[in-house]
Amino acid sequence: MPIYNALDPDTHHPMPADERFKCDLALLANRLPDRETRVEKFFFETAQKLPEFRFVLGGSGWGDKPMPANVNYVGHVYTRDHNAFNCSSRVVLNVNRDSMASYGFSPPTRIFEAAGAGACLITDAWQGIETFLTPDREVLVAHDADDVVRHLRGLDQKRAREIGEAALQRVLAEHTYEHRALQLQELLMSDSPARAQKRKEEVLLA
Repeated sequence: MPIYNALDPDTHHPMPADERFKCDLALLANRLPDRETRVEKFFFETAQKLPEFRFVLGGSGWGDKPMPANVNYVGHVYTRDHNAFNCSSRVVLNVNRDSMASYGFSPPTRIFEAAGAGACLITDAWQGIETFLTPDREVLVAHDADDVVRHLRGLDQKRAREIGEAALQRVLAEHTYEHRALQLQELLMSDSPARAQKRKEEVLLA
């Protein structure tokens, strides 16, 4: 039984926008070997296709990376600024690492943190996303840069707010760490088939 990442609503929640992070699409992602190609595909390629839009990239390691002129690289974003980052852009992008996207059912913490801030979220496609957020209602899913472009061009502020609010309500109702703790407690107190069989054998031996 998997126990997934979740949201701490006391630390990640809606707040007023911050001028430092205002843009059409924001991505918070450290530069990692098994993520860089996917960031190029979903983020940088999208920025190239939409030169009239503004983009913000946060995260460590991108300082020497060539970027389109409409991308503002803000460097490392401290945890205390995550809410402002997620609340200041029209849309927040999630890009999974290669292994997480390949295996599926691996939601990163940032999905729940962005949803907990009421952000309108676009995520790269991976198996199992519908387990956590409903596509097209609570999250937008993209298979490539063209999908991200289509979502951005089709989203006005009202629709983006509706998706972000729906995601916020979903994670508060089902995906907080309190929910995960209760799930773990229930799992630990349940009678697993292996444990039940072991007790049955012990009774027979007695």
